[in-house]
Amino acid sequence: MATRKIPLRKCTGCNEMKEKRELVRVVKNKDGEVSLDLSGKKPGRGAYICKDIECLKKARKAKRIERALDCQISPQLYDTMEKEIEND
Repeated sequence: MATRKIPLRKCTGCNEMKEKRELVRVVKNKDGEVSLDLSGKKPGRGAYICKDIECLKKARKAKRIERALDCQISPQLYDTMEKEIEND
C-alpha cells in the first residue's frame, strides 16, 4: 500500500514546517474579514500558526500574519485568536 503524503505548512510564528493538522489557519475571506479557521476548510487566503501562544506573540510582534494576508489586523482580533488558541 502506498504511503499518503502528509501536507506540510510553515508556521508564521516560529517559521518551522509542520503537519497541517498541527497548525491553526488564519483566513482572510473575499470581504477582507480575518478569522481563525479551526477546521481548515474556510475559503480565502490563509496563513498558519502553531497552537502555541508564544508563536502567536512572535507573529504579532513581527506582523507576519498581516504580511502573509496583506491586510491590517486589529488588536481585538489578536486577543480573540489568543483566547481561542488557549481554549483549544
